[in-house]
Amino acid sequence: MTDLPDLAVTGATGVLGGMVARQLSDAGFSQRLLVRDPRRVPDLRDARAVAVSYGDPVLSRPALEGVKVLFMVSAAEAEDRLQQHYAFVDAAADAGVQHVVYTSFFGAAPDCTFTLGRDHYATEERIRASGMGFTFLRDNFYLDFLPMLAGEDGVIRGPAGDGVMAAVAREDIARSAVAVLRDPAVHAGATYDLTGPEDISLAQAAEVLTHATGRTVTYQHETVDEAFASRASYGAPDWQVEAWVSTYTAIAAGELSGATSDVHGLTGKDPMTLEELVKLPQL
Repeated sequence: MTDLPDLAVTGATGVLGGMVARQLSDAGFSQRLLVRDPRRVPDLRDARAVAVSYGDPVLSRPALEGVKVLFMVSAAEAEDRLQQHYAFVDAAADAGVQHVVYTSFFGAAPDCTFTLGRDHYATEERIRASGMGFTFLRDNFYLDFLPMLAGEDGVIRGPAGDGVMAAVAREDIARSAVAVLRDPAVHAGATYDLTGPEDISLAQAAEVLTHATGRTVTYQHETVDEAFASRASYGAPDWQVEAWVSTYTAIAAGELSGATSDVHGLTGKDPMTLEELVKLPQL
């Protein structure tokens, strides 16, 4: 694998990883695209696809041979996601990867309200302990997801109260990641809190969506018990329902508030607002 590019990007068949891979390609970077299914990779100049599985070090370690800089998008939500992360981080260290740029979560901590944020913190600690260089991109809630929270009746329901969050567009996360990957040594050991330009509540988001789309969107506060009950019909496992509900309770607790200047500092451009995002042409 050592004849392949030494910049590796995971998740290129997904939204965020795909954005990063395309922007790197447009900027003239050669890259190794580490994906589960090489048949699904985007057709990019100077890009080579290699199969990996986060939870399978036998497959991942040789795929990581010769990689100097690794952009690691967090794995899809799963009950064993943390174990998958551990296995992949260990494989990267064993393969001699020098620097990992990892997409973490805003406010990641061992006791943060958002349950999956705890997994991100544990992954950060695994990377720190590995001896590899690192940069952590702690992304706030995706601004892109806000329009999807409304049900068919146009109501966003959840136990977020009047809490606010500094939600950030995935495009801004991608641009920030590319800025780091262009010159990773400059960002070694840094943690960036990637947010949008403002704090916004779900009620305010509903007003913006109503104005921008013409569809009436409202926010309805639920109690925690009501939130668990209303999601029971999905048949999802307990850990996933708890993760869904804790997204809202983290907002209520104020753990996703506090806009930063990190996106602008990395990219030289202000991050998008929700209104700007929903007005973009849909691909």
